[in-house]
Amino acid sequence: MYRGLSVIAMAPVLDEERKIGNVVRRTPRAVADEVLVIDDGSTDRSAAIARDLGATVLQMGRTVGVGAALRAGYRYAVEHAYDVAIVMAGNDKDAPEEIPFLLDPIADGRADFAQGSRFLRADANFGDMPRYRRLATRLHPLLFSLAARRWVTESTNGFRAVHRRVLTDPRLDLSPAWLDEYELEPYLYLRAIQLGYRTVEVPVTKIYPPRALGQSKMRPITGWWSILRPLVYVGLGLRR
Repeated sequence: MYRGLSVIAMAPVLDEERKIGNVVRRTPRAVADEVLVIDDGSTDRSAAIARDLGATVLQMGRTVGVGAALRAGYRYAVEHAYDVAIVMAGNDKDAPEEIPFLLDPIADGRADFAQGSRFLRADANFGDMPRYRRLATRLHPLLFSLAARRWVTESTNGFRAVHRRVLTDPRLDLSPAWLDEYELEPYLYLRAIQLGYRTVEVPVTKIYPPRALGQSKMRPITGWWSILRPLVYVGLGLRR
């Protein structure tokens, strides 16, 4: 329990055996009641490493996409009656030690959804972040803000905390297959705003590892269309 909240910290993973162990080790067990690693069809030792370090491993059986993996994680969180679900990267780009920063606005009653923002840190160090991602992660919040009709500084960062009242809202439907890839993360944030939930941005760390270790599974063209699609569909009222 953290300040009266039961908390699950979850990380989707696909072939990250060199990084997932560090994610699990760094997650503060005094804060997170359970660490859930959602294995999106890894062919390496990611699942075994996470399990050996005490994480619960939810295996998808095959690669279904990060959105589908997160959907399964959120379902697990609701079914196990957790108050808050924390999402963090399975490739060790986030700082699990900062989970309390995301939880505090919810524990204080100020927010239902806490979004991490790398751009709110005055001392931000992005590590070996590719140039195209520096540009794209600045452009997306501008487009997201137009769709949401609310200014945000960060909309592609998956490091966030979501209260169960958001996840159990019958007006929120995470089941469509078009959310199976990278769409689900901006979609959930956008819909939370549209549905009137209290959202806040919290300064967090996001550091890219050296390229030799692998930085992302996202492909520049198809991946970025994936995170733009919810803004087009929902922003224009084509889908809900």
